[in-house]
Amino acid sequence: MDMKEISVYDVAPVFIGQAEDLQGGTGCTVFISPDGMRAGLDVRGGGPASRESQVLSPLASAQVIHGIVLAGGSAFGLGAADGVMRYLEERGIGFDVGVTHVPLVSQADLFDLMVADSKARPDADMGYAAAKNAMEAPNYKDGNYGAGTGCTVGKIAGMETCMKTGMGSYAIQLGDLKVGAVVALNALGDVYDWKNGRKIAGLLAPDRKSFRSTADVLNESIKVIKNRFADNTTLAVLITNAKFDKAALCKIAGMCHDGYARSIRPVHTSFDGDSIYAVSAGELEADQEVVGSIAADVISEAIIKAVMSAEDAYGLPSRSSLEL
Repeated sequence: MDMKEISVYDVAPVFIGQAEDLQGGTGCTVFISPDGMRAGLDVRGGGPASRESQVLSPLASAQVIHGIVLAGGSAFGLGAADGVMRYLEERGIGFDVGVTHVPLVSQADLFDLMVADSKARPDADMGYAAAKNAMEAPNYKDGNYGAGTGCTVGKIAGMETCMKTGMGSYAIQLGDLKVGAVVALNALGDVYDWKNGRKIAGLLAPDRKSFRSTADVLNESIKVIKNRFADNTTLAVLITNAKFDKAALCKIAGMCHDGYARSIRPVHTSFDGDSIYAVSAGELEADQEVVGSIAADVISEAIIKAVMSAEDAYGLPSRSSLEL
């Protein structure tokens, strides 16, 4: 079967909206399924900031959730989900408990406090605005938007030699199967094109005209460093129209981390909160291993988009402005 690239919007009925504080250097990206979406989660980083993660465990009773939020602000930004819940409750979206509807909204945050204004964080109003955009005027774009507003990579030597990244998306169709991903790329390490191994973003030399190796800098000393900017964190949502339950989606989310590992080095450190949600919003019967394998490739392609779509911001260079 021939594989073709499609828009992430064409994968399944999952609505995506974004809101950001461009001056403050932070934002959020919201995914909504009014009828509920099956979802799993796999967290490999050692420093996650998250909300309603346990509801995605196969042992939890709820079989669907209604929203996912990716946001900046580290743990301070977790209030963005309050605004998403408020928007959904106003429209009767969620589990009917008699007196109201209770939407289930999971959230994961990345650390962007050192990019612009450390006091600027996604809040309930921003979450509400992103949810409204998702349902009424879907506005997802790759680049410096939503959770990608304050994203950077290559930070092991400090912010002076890191690079600006952002949101990236990629989706494919293989027969009737559709698989897509949205990634907020905010890694401690360097980023590579998974197809040829070429470095495309990461730690810069002091003159910002060439790359250094994060791994080499990391290996210069075995001295214990207790805080490398607390959390960095790359976040992703994988969406498919294939039908899977939560247990299978947790496994697929785990397979998606192969995409992280092929594209980011080092990855899954104690200073990253690397997390991937896998979402099923369709009824197509498809092999779990096929979907998981394709999903890892799609994640890697979305990471490339997150590099190539970013623009210079906050005094930080992006790939588009560097001759590397």
